[in-house]
Amino acid sequence: MDTTMPPAHDRAAFTRLLQDHHGIVATVAASYCRDPDDRADLAQDIAVHLWRAWPKYDPAKTFSTWMYRIALNVAISAVRSATVRHRHAVPFDETLHDLADPAPHDPQAEQQVRALHRFIHAQAPLDRALLLLYLDDRSHRDIADILGLSETNVATKISRLRQRIRTEL
Repeated sequence: MDTTMPPAHDRAAFTRLLQDHHGIVATVAASYCRDPDDRADLAQDIAVHLWRAWPKYDPAKTFSTWMYRIALNVAISAVRSATVRHRHAVPFDETLHDLADPAPHDPQAEQQVRALHRFIHAQAPLDRALLLLYLDDRSHRDIADILGLSETNVATKISRLRQRIRTEL
């Protein structure tokens, strides 16, 4: 592992870009962790990995695409590690608990959103990443770059996931 630190001006550029795109880290962390403490830990872990990879960032590429790729890889690795550690844990079932919502607007829409969240959390890490990027309105090209897949593969997988959503929800 390269332990060379970037110059101070690169640190400032990294910090600015991380702040400008903090929503990506927050979205990925929230998609892979339900517990607030786990989300914070994952977000911090993502930031550390981004910093370590920063010297290799190619400015010719879109920063958000590079950031998503690292964030999702870290999140998927964390899920895999947690799966091994918690094989016998009972998953949290939102339907058995009160959900905090100060001002419900449309109960049917809220129920659909909760069902979609349950569906997303039940998916394998790669499918969860695909759904996250798709719901973030990323292009098939961006998704392919981020996940290291072909655009055709991305389109096929998203089409299958959309069909499963229609069938299951």
